[in-house]
Amino acid sequence: MAKKIEVFSAGCSTCKETIESVKRLAGNQEVVIHDMHKPEVAARAKRYGVRSVPAVVVDGKLASCCAGRGPQEDVLKSSLA
Repeated sequence: MAKKIEVFSAGCSTCKETIESVKRLAGNQEVVIHDMHKPEVAARAKRYGVRSVPAVVVDGKLASCCAGRGPQEDVLKSSLA
């Protein structure tokens, strides 16, 4: 079953790296990129508990792959499995 994958980004190099990793690991699943510069996106991120970017949300749950240290691919991979 396909997962709903969202990436919250501010456009930084670490965010771009995370987006590339998520897209590669997600395969055929849809990946939605959100721009944190938009107030409505920031409000949505807050509801998910996002405190820093990049942040990945899978099926409405904040993944622990990117918590302030940049993307951890092994953790991201398990979140998308």
